[in-house]
Amino acid sequence: MTSVVTFSHVTKSYPLYHHITGGFKNLLFNLPKALKEMKSAKFTALEDISFDIKKGECVAFIGRNGAGKSTTLGLIAQVLKPNQGTVEVNGRVSPLLELGGGFHPDLTGVENIELNGVLLGLTRKEVKEKMNQIIDFSELGDFINHPIRTYSSGMLTRLGFSVIAHLDPVILLIDEVLSVGDGKFQQKCYQKMQEFKDRGVTMILVSHNIYDIQRICSRVIWIENHRIKMDAPAEEVLTEYKKHYCL
Repeated sequence: MTSVVTFSHVTKSYPLYHHITGGFKNLLFNLPKALKEMKSAKFTALEDISFDIKKGECVAFIGRNGAGKSTTLGLIAQVLKPNQGTVEVNGRVSPLLELGGGFHPDLTGVENIELNGVLLGLTRKEVKEKMNQIIDFSELGDFINHPIRTYSSGMLTRLGFSVIAHLDPVILLIDEVLSVGDGKFQQKCYQKMQEFKDRGVTMILVSHNIYDIQRICSRVIWIENHRIKMDAPAEEVLTEYKKHYCL
């Protein structure tokens, strides 16, 4: 089966600019040393990780906060670049990372659907063809013609999920966003995920919700201290994870 995501010995770190000590005066009088500190002070989010994800796989990344899970998704989405190693992604990525994050507050729901659809790779014609499906799925009623600055956070996330859910994703990234709206709407979201799974969409999920992972994913990659601790079938990894953290 074809690989759609390949990480090979990937390390990702971030500079810690706040590391400089001694204040502004010290910075001026010890500039060479301060610059050296700036270059050397880093937070390592991922360290030498390697894995392959095949076309059509549903894979979850688990781990404690700060382990490097969201950084992994950022690298797959190619909004981040590794410091070492290589990341290969074959296929259009649709990120369900921050629902509504790209919306403009002064535009209506309809206008934001069109804007987001184009930003995510569709033509305006393709977005217009899917417009009614997106609006119906969102269940926003007349609010769809109001500026989204008038929306509640729940309404905003409904609209964000509805847009992504109708963009025919090839590789879908999901970061802690499946608990959207009330129970009825959440069930619609899970049904849409199952449709994607049946169609062979590659889904990559980050979640602390074990039940979500069990429903959607067949494989789990456990990241611990910025390295891969375990990569195996979902039930096997989740059993060990629950033992480790007494969940």
